[in-house]
Amino acid sequence: MIRAVVWGENVHEQTNETVASIYPKGMHTCIADALNEDPAINATTATLQDPEHGLPQDRLDESDVLLWWGHAAHGAVSDVVVDRVANAVWSGMGLILLHSAHFSKIFKRLMGTPCSLTWREAGERERIWVTAPGHPIAEGLANHFELEHEEMYGEPFHVPEPLETVFVSWFQGGEVLRSGLTYRRGAGNIFYFQPGHETYPTYYDENIRLVLKNAVRWANPKSGRLKDIDAAPNRTVANALEPIEERGPKLHADNEDGFR
Repeated sequence: MIRAVVWGENVHEQTNETVASIYPKGMHTCIADALNEDPAINATTATLQDPEHGLPQDRLDESDVLLWWGHAAHGAVSDVVVDRVANAVWSGMGLILLHSAHFSKIFKRLMGTPCSLTWREAGERERIWVTAPGHPIAEGLANHFELEHEEMYGEPFHVPEPLETVFVSWFQGGEVLRSGLTYRRGAGNIFYFQPGHETYPTYYDENIRLVLKNAVRWANPKSGRLKDIDAAPNRTVANALEPIEERGPKLHADNEDGFR
């Protein structure tokens, strides 16, 4: 069973009547419900308002994949939690960034770039093209599908060159975006997926729900999580695989642990 956590900022649902009417239980619950349609996935939720944002260390230790939706309150996310999530990804936890999460602290942290793009909120049609046929995230999809209403996100998208571009989107106003990108940081698989503006019912769309389920299966660490990835043990001279002769001065005792 793949253990997934859907993290939602849960701000718009409480402050905007339109969003609350579309997602009365929150976008995070709608996404988790979609994932739980797959018998191989057990999805639970967490929000910004929960203690430790719902992501204490023990919960991250027990999670295979984390999905992240944020927009209005990126700055309110604790840096301590961001550090925890980054460490979990480096150890092998999968991470799926949704829509405005492109500008989240955790995505910027893992990408090391501004992650900025162009945008327009006009409810225009979006056509999503599969650019990597046969990729597990695109399994079961036609070569393209459409959303009647979405927020335009457009190039240039200031992110590192991805491992794979699974989707490219065209918007009614003429812009395009690399809208489904994969990365790997440490042992963790990362997927950014653009659709999901809060004032449209995007997460009820069957194609979108299929992509999310596929992405969780793809991001799942098949071989488990690595342990103690931030440890920096001292491999002493006595423990070298081949005999070596010490040369030159050294600053640390041979039995001293820590960063060098």
